[in-house]
Amino acid sequence: MLVSQIPSSSSRCSLLHFKPRCFFSSSSSSSSVLKVSPWHGLHAWRESPLNENRKWGPNGPEPEPEPKFRDSPFGQASSLAELGSVVLSTSDPLAKSHLSHMAYSIWRRHNLPLGLAEPPPRPARPEKPELVSPKEIPAPKNSGLPLNAYMLHNLAHVELNAIDLAWDTVVRFSPYSDILGEGFFADFAHVADDESRHFSWCSQRLAELGFKYGDMAAHNLLWRECEKSSDNVAARLAVIPLVQEARGLDAGPRLVQKLVGFGDNRTSKIVARIADEEVAHVAVGVYWFASVCQKMDCAPDSTFKDLLKEYNVELKGPFNYKAREEAGIPRHWYDASSTSNQDQKNEDGNKNQLSAVYERLTSIIAMESENSSLTRPPE
Repeated sequence: MLVSQIPSSSSRCSLLHFKPRCFFSSSSSSSSVLKVSPWHGLHAWRESPLNENRKWGPNGPEPEPEPKFRDSPFGQASSLAELGSVVLSTSDPLAKSHLSHMAYSIWRRHNLPLGLAEPPPRPARPEKPELVSPKEIPAPKNSGLPLNAYMLHNLAHVELNAIDLAWDTVVRFSPYSDILGEGFFADFAHVADDESRHFSWCSQRLAELGFKYGDMAAHNLLWRECEKSSDNVAARLAVIPLVQEARGLDAGPRLVQKLVGFGDNRTSKIVARIADEEVAHVAVGVYWFASVCQKMDCAPDSTFKDLLKEYNVELKGPFNYKAREEAGIPRHWYDASSTSNQDQKNEDGNKNQLSAVYERLTSIIAMESENSSLTRPPE
């Protein structure tokens, strides 16, 4: 991207613009905005060394040698954003997965700048799988795959999309690094690296079962949700990490149980590990969403709800409350019944307080009446 194409400060602010219910009273302050408890492992995740365990061995994740390329697949790319743009433009799924890890590794090892780049309109995709509407996805019995491979293929599709979602966030918002800060881009590049490792595990296990990614149709719902938020970083954070990735926290344990019931313990362990690592990705979304709200001096809870309504994003249960709480998403952000219960508690509490006040006033009035009758001169 040419320097002349970098947005002005006024247009940068418009990128963060949305229509939430912000604080305007004198009681508003930045400290009141960030009432979110971050995941306890966030700092350790950020400081962790590069994870080379991209193969699933007999006892779990193992290191895998990096693939050898005759020529540098990144060409003249010399910044994080440029490296990410190359990953997005790569169609072969396994190559995309490997390049994602290489891009993150190169950036960290060589301390490259964030840089600027423009993402492709859509990430490059292979010819297979065929992308259809969610209603057209075949049922397990009609897919031609056994149940464990069917579920694993769906997960592989999610993980491949997650690689592109994370890199698109890095590249698309690279012109706004002075507003968002370097940590924002470091976190989402780290997420992209994790997701590429997850896809590698899924792909390997599919091959062990005699199948490969692309053997059945998939949907494009995840990328459509991403496109909705292409002009708004707050919406991107709300829609992707706090909704789409949080659904992974909800579905993970159920998927593990189904795989155990099917008798595929090896796949169940892979899925359990992926679900466990997704907590960090949701936590990153919570952290940066709260940070953006702080910059805008807006309440995260009402802003989150306003954005989902504005972008027509539906929240679906059942929710894994324990995992969501660990990741730092307050329950009342996404669970209407929680809000209703809290409102009812507040209402009941107010009624009890009013009742106590009324009884006290009644007692005081009775005492004053009694004292008055005692001091009143006889007629």
